[in-house]
Amino acid sequence: MRTVDPAKHAAKRAAIVDAAVGCFAEKGFERTTTADLCRAAGISSGSLFHYFPNKRAVFTAIFTGDARETAGRLAAAAEAADPLAALLDVVNELAGQVAHPAVVRLVLEAAAQAARDDEFAELIQRNDRALRDGLAVLVERAAEAGLIDPGLTPRAAAGWVAGLIDAMISRAGLDPDLDLAAEQAILRTILIRFLRPVSPAAGG
Repeated sequence: MRTVDPAKHAAKRAAIVDAAVGCFAEKGFERTTTADLCRAAGISSGSLFHYFPNKRAVFTAIFTGDARETAGRLAAAAEAADPLAALLDVVNELAGQVAHPAVVRLVLEAAAQAARDDEFAELIQRNDRALRDGLAVLVERAAEAGLIDPGLTPRAAAGWVAGLIDAMISRAGLDPDLDLAAEQAILRTILIRFLRPVSPAAGG
């Protein structure tokens, strides 16, 4: 019986997904065909269907993989000695993804797909909850360390932080000439001012 090498199988799936990113970003989910995916990955249709049952599974895998990468970032950040610096670094990394035009187009396409595919919408919602949960852990740790306002509710604050990342992506979609470095610096300033401890009132 022919055996499957798990590492090689995973690597080939990853290569197909990487090639598919450009296709879906350029043509969108609906207009991308399996033939497009095969050409981009340099494989036959038989090979494609060996790794994925259909086009939708390839599209879904892009966002499943992204969620794993984000979870890894958040887990590493949660172990950092300075949770505030780790939080700011994570936000900078996530917002910095808009430097790749395909990322912005994929996010917009994901929103469109979620509107017509309830199961895919649930995946995107799970990814969003996982991001907010991870950010909330960093907010809570930073508050316990006295680095940010302890009066902030971690979950609510994490929601606003995630919202600012979403705003960066939306802006990039509307303005192709966006100065990413300048916008990231502004985002960092906004976060620091939002999270910083509240100074006691003078003369209290």
